[in-house]
Amino acid sequence: MGDKPLNYKKMKNLFLRQSYLDSWEDYENSLRKPSFIKWDYLILTASNEEQARTYREQIDYRLAQGLLPAGTHYAVLPDPDGKRVGSGGATFNVLRYIAEQEPAADPAGLFKGRRILVIHSGGDSKRVPQYSACGKLFSPVPRQLPNGYASTLFDEFVIGMSGVPSRIPEGMLVLSGDVLLLFNPLQIDFNYHGAAAISMKEHVQTGKEHGVFLNDGNDYVGQFLHKQSEEHLRELGAVNSQDNVDLDTGAVIMDTDLLQSLYGLISTDGRTDEQKFSEFVNEEARISFYGDFLYPLARSATLEQYYREAAEGTINERLLGCRAKIWEALSPFSMKLICLSPAEFIHFGTTTELRRLVTADVEDYEFLDWKKQVSTTAPETSAYAAHNSYVGKRARIACGAYLEDSYVLDESVVGKGSVISNVKLRNVTVPENVVLHGLKLLDGRYVVRIYGVEDNPKGTLEKDAYFLGTTLSAFLSDNGLTPEALWKDREHYLWFAALYPAADTMEEAIRSALLVKKMAEHSASPEEIEAWKNKERMSLYSSFNGADVLAISKWQHELESRILASKFVWAIEAGTYYKEALQVFGAHGISQDIYEMLLEDAGKAGFSLKIRIYYALAQYMKENRITFGQTGYDALEAMCFGTIQRTIYDNAAAKLPSSQDYRIAKDEVTVELPVRVNWGGGWTDTPPHCNECGGVVLNAALKLNGIYPIQIQVKKLKELHVEFASTDIGAAGSVETVEEIQDCHNPYDSFALHKAALIACGIIPLSGGNLQEICSRLGGGISLSTRVVGIPQGSGLGTSSILSGACVKGLFEFLGREASEEEIYDIVLNMEQIMSTGGGWQDQVGGLTPGIKFISTMPGIDQKIRVEKVEIPEATRQELQERFALVYTGQRRLARNLLRDVVGGYLGGRPESIDALEKMQSLAVLMKFALERGNMEAFTDLLNQHWELSKQLDAGSTNTCIEQIFMACEDMIDARFIAGAGGGGFLQMILKKGITKEMLKARLHEIFQESGVDVWDSTFV
Repeated sequence: MGDKPLNYKKMKNLFLRQSYLDSWEDYENSLRKPSFIKWDYLILTASNEEQARTYREQIDYRLAQGLLPAGTHYAVLPDPDGKRVGSGGATFNVLRYIAEQEPAADPAGLFKGRRILVIHSGGDSKRVPQYSACGKLFSPVPRQLPNGYASTLFDEFVIGMSGVPSRIPEGMLVLSGDVLLLFNPLQIDFNYHGAAAISMKEHVQTGKEHGVFLNDGNDYVGQFLHKQSEEHLRELGAVNSQDNVDLDTGAVIMDTDLLQSLYGLISTDGRTDEQKFSEFVNEEARISFYGDFLYPLARSATLEQYYREAAEGTINERLLGCRAKIWEALSPFSMKLICLSPAEFIHFGTTTELRRLVTADVEDYEFLDWKKQVSTTAPETSAYAAHNSYVGKRARIACGAYLEDSYVLDESVVGKGSVISNVKLRNVTVPENVVLHGLKLLDGRYVVRIYGVEDNPKGTLEKDAYFLGTTLSAFLSDNGLTPEALWKDREHYLWFAALYPAADTMEEAIRSALLVKKMAEHSASPEEIEAWKNKERMSLYSSFNGADVLAISKWQHELESRILASKFVWAIEAGTYYKEALQVFGAHGISQDIYEMLLEDAGKAGFSLKIRIYYALAQYMKENRITFGQTGYDALEAMCFGTIQRTIYDNAAAKLPSSQDYRIAKDEVTVELPVRVNWGGGWTDTPPHCNECGGVVLNAALKLNGIYPIQIQVKKLKELHVEFASTDIGAAGSVETVEEIQDCHNPYDSFALHKAALIACGIIPLSGGNLQEICSRLGGGISLSTRVVGIPQGSGLGTSSILSGACVKGLFEFLGREASEEEIYDIVLNMEQIMSTGGGWQDQVGGLTPGIKFISTMPGIDQKIRVEKVEIPEATRQELQERFALVYTGQRRLARNLLRDVVGGYLGGRPESIDALEKMQSLAVLMKFALERGNMEAFTDLLNQHWELSKQLDAGSTNTCIEQIFMACEDMIDARFIAGAGGGGFLQMILKKGITKEMLKARLHEIFQESGVDVWDSTFV
């Protein structure tokens, strides 16, 4: 037997998901392809100019972000003169606007060839008051778009309707701004005369709460049935055998002839007639698009029935006069019924419906990528819903709650089922099942409105409407209030009740709102009630009309940026690879305001997080080739590595010894030291890795060509000044002032190391002082000469750090100061920071202390170096000496920004870097164990493993030349490795038993001849 067929719901979901994906593709094509058929006009209606301003700001923001098709004409039209003229009056206003935009068009064909999308969105949103000011059209939808932006109803309209223009040759599609339709545009094929209603099958239980179309039997609308009982719908035959009806979705298409006929009612000779316009567009008539325009299009409609049809306002003579003319203009047309299936109808009607949709029903729309948490710091597994909300890590949110456009910080608590909107809560407890919604007013003050989730703002005192768990009448009596105290001369709707004190701050407004809840619970003190009475108070109605609507969108954008910035920082803090963390920002990336927030976050962060924010920002700017203001990626990189250097330097500077008691004890001191070869744990000693994780290194000291190649000489001078020499590069000079020595941070200065040694040893202060006085106190001037004998630069043998160690050792002997090896290690590490080289500590230890050493530190800015000499069997020591070969590659290590590359990989959380550094420490321990046990086979195997990890950490550690050298002698060696960072300089090899260094030397000379590739004489010391 085959698989069972998919059930209808699953099939429907699959279809709608594919339709969703198709719509997104159409939307992206509308943004990218000039030839893609788009809307000529996209027009929103608004209730007043303030609401229109926020709509325009939302559209302008999307246009600036490239989120709307550039070829479309966008407009937002408030009801004229701030009067509520009804959705029909708003439609007339749209027609007038288009006529004004097309002055050259044929008056008889103003709308020909135009594809127009109109979204009626001018309601007060009384049933969902949190959207009254910003408009329900821009209310959140629980979906994050593929481009990373949080979605709104408007965005879903734009995306979902992107494919419709290709299905409409011309005409106007009108949508209701509180209904989301999910369907495939391919289901629409509008080639009809008149109008077409877009319908979908819904259960009669849904239909009775909305409008229903009665099919006349020929797929035309016979009757329009608005909020009829189930019994009446069945009597009329509007319910099919599956108990479904043809639901009015609020979506209607009108052809250009019908539009021209409608426009004829407000025009003379093809141009708008203001007198006629004012006859139809006014507050008294308040014409409804859905009642007054659509009813005459139903085939069974009669004029007498039309006169009795419910009005958007009240039925009056002015409205009836308009209806007579509208009937005459529209009754010759009919309305085709386009029934979409599969399709989905989602109505954003009441606060209760909204809460249920985002906290529970959202799971039914997972196939559309809807989810409870969208653009929020809330954990994805939370039992509450959150949209564009910052939830602090200590905040407690109960199940079934919904947060939008809000901060919930510190120890705040939000009760079960409550809705929090547009507020910042800090250590606030919100009770269960309430709405707490904040608004900034045009005068700069704030008001926070509180009401029950299930309260109906259209409820009245006379009908004892519910309010915050009590009734309006009980609220009055419990608090000693009269109706006049809340309503003055207004009708006694909850909508008009002056309950909410205006305040100078959001915090004060929140406290006042919670006091209203206490009053509803009859638990407010007489003093609190009296104070509440004496405050200026606002209603749901007056507060939304007095709201600063532009402040709402500004708040939302800033909050979105804050959320994205925090999610990014938290991801970085958790060790996420910076490239993965950057995905938080989606396609829109890091904006100027997010950049500024991240810099602010970095400024407040601790050492480890600070440097990682700087590094990730620098990499983002570098990879995307962008700057912020005049700041480029290099400045951010400098801030990152500068913070590391400065933090360690400050720690080092605080420990520098004082020169007050120093006296020259010897006329001349010479120090000679070996070089070092690194075996295990290289790079783990480098800041900041060693500071955060500790470091573990195994290395050994070597003489080259029978000598100690790192040499320094300190001499006493009669002259009270300082002389420097670097004889291997032929540089010499003298200084007469401390300022010249204190200028030691330039890595290109031939004497940077010499200067840093004098400062690190405490002979010269970090700042201030007089050189002649210092020399006089010491008993003479100082000559410090250094040289590295026979070793080319970039060798990888740690010469510069060992040279620093030699300087410190020699200077202390010169001054007669006894210093332990540990103290010298510490001072040389300080030197590295003074010179701004940023290196680690293994090199100086490798040269200052003979033998094979296991060196380790614990995490911390102040690195305490622990050195353990590795004791190995004599036979193993002899075998190691015989089989170990040091090979020069014939090339200096390339001048790459090596330190920053490797440290950057660690800072950025690059998985390969983190993995390599962790394993390198383990390998160093295992190498020590193998050598102590005399197990050369294990040691060579571990060395080979480390070589692979070195390449994983830094691909530049090898190159074609190095690989050719290893390949040329592959049959002669058991292990291969680099010296130092690699990329040139010296290589290390462990020869196979029976292979001598002379045999290797002959092989290399045979293949590479006079190129400089050669085996160097080396001896472990």
